[in-house]
Amino acid sequence: MTINVVTGAAGFVGSHLVDALLDRGDRVIGIDHFNDYYDPLLKRKNIAHLAQHPSFQLIEAEMQQLDWSTLLSDVDVVYHQAAQAGVRDSWGSGFRSYTERNINATQVLLEAAKSANLKRLVFASSSSVYGDAETLPTHELICPQPVSPYGITKLAAERLCLLYHRNFGVPTVGLRYFTVYGPRQRPDMAFHKFFKAVLTRQSIAVYGDGQQTRDFTFVSDAVAANLAAATATGAIGEVFNIGGGSRVALTEILATIETIVGEPLQREMMAPATGDARHTAADVSKARKILGYDPQVGLPEGLAKEWAWMKSLYVKQNGN
Repeated sequence: MTINVVTGAAGFVGSHLVDALLDRGDRVIGIDHFNDYYDPLLKRKNIAHLAQHPSFQLIEAEMQQLDWSTLLSDVDVVYHQAAQAGVRDSWGSGFRSYTERNINATQVLLEAAKSANLKRLVFASSSSVYGDAETLPTHELICPQPVSPYGITKLAAERLCLLYHRNFGVPTVGLRYFTVYGPRQRPDMAFHKFFKAVLTRQSIAVYGDGQQTRDFTFVSDAVAANLAAATATGAIGEVFNIGGGSRVALTEILATIETIVGEPLQREMMAPATGDARHTAADVSKARKILGYDPQVGLPEGLAKEWAWMKSLYVKQNGN
């Protein structure tokens, strides 16, 4: 039986990854701090169904407080999903939580991995490392130029993984996620906010002119990329773009959401957000070639799945 560690196991991508690993018969040790960046109860709901699962162990702790050397003694694969997320909150006094949770916590894990017998350490990076990339779609050889403190910390952690691979042989793989969405999406992320606004009869904040574009990745495709990165020949020491395969403008997204929910959206136009890239688009040809990555879920289908989950999360059983 393969033994895995998933950091950020109760989070958005992490909880889906735990489910996938358990479904295929693996054992999973989940690490989560349940910090208050957003309501910890939402994270506990993500994994509540695993409370009695015989192959799942949950450890509630800060990553830097764990005895990683002991923890990794029999582990085959680490999926490092834990991070301090959010571009807009990475400015100002909150920056220290980003350096602690994105850089320092990763370094502690990598130090322990030097003497462990891991087959793979898969690190969740971000398209935020690119910033306002000059080339679209963006490939992995484009020089990263983050435009937010969050992006800086994700790039630093990604580079640490590569350094530990080159100098100590730690079998790291980096995955640069492009805007993951779907059921269990964090409440600070756009689609969650949009759907919640519909349910609560609130207006949607639209930052900028609405013509900014994103490459959106459904969560099951991100999970599939992680599983492939853990076994693919030629993946060690590399970073890969993980995108959904299509670049969509915000105005088009809002129109699609209106179709799904069956009513017009109330919009409140806001100034552009500091640190948000204007456009993102993933060139996933490297991931297709080496990981066999092939995104399966298109945006309309994925948004419909998230809408169904949002209704189950926020709408009471009596329909009010």
